[in-house]
Amino acid sequence: MRLLILFLLISCVLSKKSSDKDKPDWAKKDIRDYSDADLERLLEQWDEDDEPIPSDELPDGHPKKPAPRLDLTNLDLSSPDELMKASKRGKTVMMFVRIYGVSGKEEADQLSSVWQVGLQNNHIQAERFSIEEDRVMFMFREGSQAWEAKDYIIELEQCEDVMLEQQTYLGKYCQQCSKEDKEREAKKNKEKDKKKKKDKKGEKAKKKPKTEL
Repeated sequence: MRLLILFLLISCVLSKKSSDKDKPDWAKKDIRDYSDADLERLLEQWDEDDEPIPSDELPDGHPKKPAPRLDLTNLDLSSPDELMKASKRGKTVMMFVRIYGVSGKEEADQLSSVWQVGLQNNHIQAERFSIEEDRVMFMFREGSQAWEAKDYIIELEQCEDVMLEQQTYLGKYCQQCSKEDKEREAKKNKEKDKKKKKDKKGEKAKKKPKTEL
């Protein structure tokens, strides 16, 4: 199957070459003798021959896709997380999660795959990579979703901490953090939730129609 795909690629890429003299040396090889470098050159040639995709139709996270315009009118400027979330719309963001209570990389991979499904069920799309015995990376093509994912993962039982844009957020059940750290994190989250409720009440008040006298 792989040989068939390669054959079709080569046929399409090199069909524009008028003769063997125009073909590069690597293209004159037998398909079965292609190295990884030859395959990379083949794919590059394929991309060159393709018609360019309009910039606004490029996938999220593509370096050539223009970033959405940053609208500050409905943002809470006192919240660093909200500002970062808005500034990463349409950009690729990486988030690192440390897990406790796992015996090794395989178990960490299995657990994080369950978390990934949980994110997907919350309409958050992320790619997952195991990088250490107890550490995984989630990559978001739509960067603004990383902060929603962070809020979800720090509530999970075996999350030790989350690192996002050089900020570390402790897991609710972290084992290596001190009692003071837990209390400080809990207080911060409580204030955050309180502010969210206050903002929601303010929005409802704005939407409520005024009664005529």
